[in-house]
Amino acid sequence: MNVCRFPACHCPLKKDTNGEVLWVWCYPSTTATLRNLLLRKCCLTDENKLLHPFVFGQYRRTWFYITTVEVPDSSVLKKVTHFSIVLTAKDFNPEKYAAFTRILCRMYLKHGSPVKMMESYIAVLTKGICQSEENGSFLSKDFDARKAYLAGSIKDIVSQFGMETVILHTALMLKKRIVVYHPKIEAVQEFTRTLPALVWHRQDWTILHSYVHLDADELEALQMCPGYVAGFVDLEVSNRADLYDVFVNLADSEITIAPPAKEAMTMGKLHKEIGQLIVQSAEDPEKSDSQVIQDISLKTKEIFTNLAPFSEVSGDGEKRVLNYEALKQRRLPPATENFLYHLAAAEQMLKI
Repeated sequence: MNVCRFPACHCPLKKDTNGEVLWVWCYPSTTATLRNLLLRKCCLTDENKLLHPFVFGQYRRTWFYITTVEVPDSSVLKKVTHFSIVLTAKDFNPEKYAAFTRILCRMYLKHGSPVKMMESYIAVLTKGICQSEENGSFLSKDFDARKAYLAGSIKDIVSQFGMETVILHTALMLKKRIVVYHPKIEAVQEFTRTLPALVWHRQDWTILHSYVHLDADELEALQMCPGYVAGFVDLEVSNRADLYDVFVNLADSEITIAPPAKEAMTMGKLHKEIGQLIVQSAEDPEKSDSQVIQDISLKTKEIFTNLAPFSEVSGDGEKRVLNYEALKQRRLPPATENFLYHLAAAEQMLKI
């Protein structure tokens, strides 16, 4: 799959002294729907709310990265109190785009015109680098995708939820829908971006939707995804049982499994083993987050190895499918058999 590693759009939005938010400039052009979504995500339209220096999220396979700054009196931007720089891209890399938008912000503060920003944007697009003594340098290849995947802390998640972390691991393995709530967007983003690392064997961050509003268009796009990790700052999402299989109230450190998902998520001896491994690894002061991820990944491979004897080549010979009779004949503990069956379903290994 070809993935664009550079921003596909960059747009300053500004808020003037009258409190009006204006879309200053955009390259290339964007749809009205995406423009409205980006206005909703940048904090300039919120009255009397905190400034969020950097937010990121995904909408219909497009990532957005937004840096917002307050304009000092010394800036050439008169009658402007705040502005946001928005980048959209096809890859997940918050650190990369936070660094780039900070440089663009400094340019806009100094020159008050999108022209200088455009020069840097084109330089990054064509050469992967922009250099400026006064505004800082940016080198695209400094920001490896793998570093972005490992930037969150699994240890922090285990510290907060302990053995219940296995619920999150199970939900991710089974490609269930996880909704995370916290009133602070920074907490939501830090937590949600880390969860896909629990299923490191997939290295799939397309399941991450770290900043979602209860907006009809956003929810429609989200519900088109078979499984996801979605972050919200509106507690009203807790009443939207149609949106989740697992609900994480990050503020209260509570994890709830929705009633329709309880059968597939039944916990047994295998889950206890996984949970203990996760906790023991995470609590080891000698181990880094990446080593904890490696330990969990090895256990995950062991699970797939256990599933292998119950699979066979499909009739068309293209892929392996579950032999359910072979699975039942092994007389595994009911919760283990149930989990392996649903894992096979998540991996599209069931006979049609």
